[in-house]
Amino acid sequence: MSKRILLIIGGGIAAYKCLDFVRRARERGIAVRAVMTRAATEFVTPLSFGALTNDNVYSDLFDLNDEREIGHIRLSREADLIVVAPATADLLAKMAGGHANDLATAVLMATDKPVLVAPAMNPRMWLHPATKRNVATLDADGIQFIGPSSGEMAERGEAGPGRMAEPLDILAAAERLMGEAADGRQTTRGLRVVPDFADAPLAGRHVVVTSGPTHEPIDPVRYIANRSSGKQGHAIAAAAAKLGARVTLISGPVTLPDPADCRVVHVETAAEMMAAVEATLPVDIAIFAAAVADWRVANAGREKIKKTAASRVPELALVENADILRTVAHHRRARPSLVIGFAAETEHVIEHAKKKRKAKGCDWIVANDVSPATEVMGGDRNTIHLVSSKTMESWPEMSKADVADALMRRVAEHMAQIGAAAE
Repeated sequence: MSKRILLIIGGGIAAYKCLDFVRRARERGIAVRAVMTRAATEFVTPLSFGALTNDNVYSDLFDLNDEREIGHIRLSREADLIVVAPATADLLAKMAGGHANDLATAVLMATDKPVLVAPAMNPRMWLHPATKRNVATLDADGIQFIGPSSGEMAERGEAGPGRMAEPLDILAAAERLMGEAADGRQTTRGLRVVPDFADAPLAGRHVVVTSGPTHEPIDPVRYIANRSSGKQGHAIAAAAAKLGARVTLISGPVTLPDPADCRVVHVETAAEMMAAVEATLPVDIAIFAAAVADWRVANAGREKIKKTAASRVPELALVENADILRTVAHHRRARPSLVIGFAAETEHVIEHAKKKRKAKGCDWIVANDVSPATEVMGGDRNTIHLVSSKTMESWPEMSKADVADALMRRVAEHMAQIGAAAE
């Protein structure tokens, strides 16, 4: 194996995820050697990591055999990268303070290799001023961060920023950093850090976003579709995650990568998208940016439809798909606090958007002109009109990423007002 990671496992419930990290790394030909803090051994056994790494597992700074050859120095230098996961509040504090009173911190003090940290802790611990100071110190020292993500915690009723990044995301960041180090390039600081609650106003909120087109089969090789690229919906999901929300993105067929820190459900048809949305409820916020097909073929062919000798054109009987936006907006038991629909129009954009909002029963409509001249469908820019029951705002042309950021900031403000009114 050409690359080697030294994995320092902290004492948190997320330690079990590191077993999957080891397995995934070895699948990619990366060797992993494990160092466990004493607290980590309370959550996962050294035997488990030894079996997966096929190597010794180290935990004792004063082990006679290991330290005969100054083991903590050797461990710190033989790796290409050190990964700390889960990085607890205590471990971050020790790193920031330069402590070296156990094997894990001694290794970190002795290393000259890049260090990638995956924080994991209770949201209040992550947002505590002391943790913020420690993170800022480590960031200034050149330590790389991946996560944390937002969502439900192991403790019942706890949610917010503090979930450890998923093993595959940590591994992707690790591979990138090792590649940059091998090329002699300076690594990019701060892969993803939420340093302040002001940057996580949607912490503890669950957002569902639909994105992209749907494909309604005619036969096994043909389908009815539209030109939606999914760029706007995916950008909204990413923007929601940046604000600390737990995001479920339900995506039709697109060629876009899944956004980071989002749970992504891939679907093909409108019926599958409806089922996925209903399975996600209840949520706090629902944003329906997908261009769902209005109709599907009543009886899709089981085999490819062939041309006949007489060149007779087949007749396709269409039936209407279920209305996802209207269904959720009128849901009796699990209507989200905020339901946002999209209206892609080619004429009379604002007029049609106002009618659609009332007909669907949603709170807001994001309307845009998708006529061919605008190049919105498949493009990278958008011009939207935000329609509510009382107001209508026309925003200037922006990139779809900027539209997403602005929309989610507005959503965060609205949810804060709802919370204040309820107190």
